[in-house]
Amino acid sequence: MKSGFICIAGMPNAGKSTLINALVGEKVAIVSWRPQTTRNKILGVVNTEDAQIVFIDTPGIHQARNKLGKYMMQSVASGLKDVDGVIYVIDAAKGVREEDDGFLSAKAGSVPVIVALNKQDTVTRDTLFAVLEKLNAYKDVKAVVPVSAKKGENLDALLAEAEKLLPEGGRMYPDDMYTDRTMRFMAAEIIREKALYLLDKEVPYGIGVHINKFEMREDKPVCDIDADVVCEKQSHKAIVIGRGGEMLKKIATAAREDLEELAGCKVFLTLYVRVKAEWRDSDYLMRELGYDVKDLKN
Repeated sequence: MKSGFICIAGMPNAGKSTLINALVGEKVAIVSWRPQTTRNKILGVVNTEDAQIVFIDTPGIHQARNKLGKYMMQSVASGLKDVDGVIYVIDAAKGVREEDDGFLSAKAGSVPVIVALNKQDTVTRDTLFAVLEKLNAYKDVKAVVPVSAKKGENLDALLAEAEKLLPEGGRMYPDDMYTDRTMRFMAAEIIREKALYLLDKEVPYGIGVHINKFEMREDKPVCDIDADVVCEKQSHKAIVIGRGGEMLKKIATAAREDLEELAGCKVFLTLYVRVKAEWRDSDYLMRELGYDVKDLKN
């Protein structure tokens, strides 16, 4: 029996969250076309016949421009600490960029690194081979595995390579546990995912979600959730609410459907929109929204 931790790292929009969801077979991390959607370090547990692989999803590696950005980069550093290996995700269409080269050159010698060349289904064979040839030049990279996280292609090969990096040891988590995150945390993330998707390009990155109430009723299988969708400007609040409250209703409906599937029961979801100016640069407001640096040390 083998068990251990594998960090999933890479540039924004490389497909890290889609990959961990595909590997785990459950929704562990929210997914959006927007870069830097993932803000926290999230565990996803995969059990095979001979191993338990604990994957750590991390935010995209980027240049921090505010305290939230710094928190996200600290999440990356925390995710890379004391792991048995790294799966570094590269978008096949974008190839090996300067930042990718910097990571592979610095990390591959100090921790075992596997490269997951993602989105192989979106490029020509010639393009794929050219990127593979470039990656093969990194002598310290243990393996390069072309995959399509979205289509679930070649994931077994990636799991097999990850399993090779694990030390011997028993299972660290129960067989039926696939993430370390609570339903309360997942509720906030799913609401944020739907907001990002439905608002498209209208509202910048300053969307946060705070769960005010998360209660299971004692007399019936029903969950009551009240949450704030937090934005930074009054003009953004109007966009999130929409004409006649239509946009907020769409966000709530989409989130409720996912939450009911996740919780396995009826969900009553009530959303409010609050303005908290420059919350991404406020230590207090960031902690309130679930971005506490102290949690990264656990």
